[in-house]
Amino acid sequence: MNRMQAPLFEALVRHYETDPVGFHVPGHGYGHIYEQEQFHAVNWLSGIMKLDVTELSSTDDLHHPEAFIAEAQKLAAQCFGADETFFLIGGSTSGNLAMILGVCEPGDLLIVQRNVHKSVINGLKLTGARTVFVTPRMDEETGLSTTPSLEVIEEALKLYPEAKGVMLTNPNYYGMTTNLTSYAELVHRYNSLLLVDEAHGAHYGLHPLFPETAIQAGADAVVQSTHKTLSALTMGAMLHLKGDRIPRDPIKEALAAIQSSSPSFPIMASLDVARVMVDRYEAAWFEPGVASVQAFRAWIAQENGALKVLPADQGSAAYDSLDPLRVVLWDRTGTVTGFELQKLLEEQGCWAEMADMKHVVLVWGSRTGEASRLELQAACKQIEQIIDASPCKDGKVSTGYYPVIGSPNQLQPIEWSRKKRKHQRLPLVESEGYEVAEMVIPYPPGIPILYPGEVLTNEMIGYISSLAETGAKFQGAVDSRMLTIAVYSR
Repeated sequence: MNRMQAPLFEALVRHYETDPVGFHVPGHGYGHIYEQEQFHAVNWLSGIMKLDVTELSSTDDLHHPEAFIAEAQKLAAQCFGADETFFLIGGSTSGNLAMILGVCEPGDLLIVQRNVHKSVINGLKLTGARTVFVTPRMDEETGLSTTPSLEVIEEALKLYPEAKGVMLTNPNYYGMTTNLTSYAELVHRYNSLLLVDEAHGAHYGLHPLFPETAIQAGADAVVQSTHKTLSALTMGAMLHLKGDRIPRDPIKEALAAIQSSSPSFPIMASLDVARVMVDRYEAAWFEPGVASVQAFRAWIAQENGALKVLPADQGSAAYDSLDPLRVVLWDRTGTVTGFELQKLLEEQGCWAEMADMKHVVLVWGSRTGEASRLELQAACKQIEQIIDASPCKDGKVSTGYYPVIGSPNQLQPIEWSRKKRKHQRLPLVESEGYEVAEMVIPYPPGIPILYPGEVLTNEMIGYISSLAETGAKFQGAVDSRMLTIAVYSR
């Protein structure tokens, strides 16, 4: 196998160049269906449609790869340090579901970090596995949740030695990263599996400044969103397996069950190309982005204005390092919220990854260069002038942003029942003491702050109200303004 080539992408190009006469899906027929159209959308779509084919003898089958997809996945495994890698066309969501479905049977127990993505909860529901949630640590400066401590994980393992695995999220949405080597050693001592949602760390381990990957730390199964920080198309992700502990066949069966039987070849080809860029250029592929983000951090420090970033070299009891390609930006005067700061950036033409009540998260791509950095700095200059001129300067934004998510470490198993309990909708302000009957999920980042069955406290009601008032979006909520909430009848 040649690591400098993208075998799947090149196979698709060769197939198209034979000028095939197709009597198969998809119905656009390599884009020829639009040849006589003048509609402007055609120009945008026609290029990618040339690679949008189905399972043919010249293209291979994702669910039973024997040719170019198999080769591309083996090259990806070599590149990212896994024993076996699977291409995902449903994002890290599909990888999280597959890990849980492949490891757990109904009634099995899984120890899970409390602040996980909603896809993990959906996987637990589908599996019927019992869950013991462990409370994450909290960074004192920002109030943001990270991974649970090693001591808390060990306490859970001692109480539940039958646990099939421990599932962690690392890094978090803000780039806060924990070295997982000691976690892997601990979990394996209890004959359990370490499963990691590393969606935001696909670039880890590929540059001297980047943290090591969960696979390098000894995890058994790791999901990465290749589309987030590498160069794949959206929904392109990878599931990496390492070692003999992880059950391979059940995970393959789960992937076949939850992923489309008509997978997107453009997404798979983009995964192949994203990998080959890393193999070709190695650390140099990331140098433009690294240099740009370092220059921006230095500029912010030199300006010493209202806007502040979380220092890349600052330690914390809640995490070991920060993702060098991710910047957490906020107004240190407390004049504007994170949501307002995000809107101000958008008005200046700069679009951030996400915001919360205090912070904005900016993600640098591997090739984000000087031109983009200078535009961002100009936008920040304009925003600082707005903040300086604001009559609300100093103290508009409260510092009490993030309540503790969930109950402190009670370490009691949760049963994910599919039986429908009677529920009703109440005004949010009148719901204290009730069990919530719907997941409350600010998006992004898509991490539920309440699960069905958890009791609504006055603190949590205030937090949800504050999020809604300051512009947060809630996924899956019937009342997107969160004036009402579903609760179980008493």
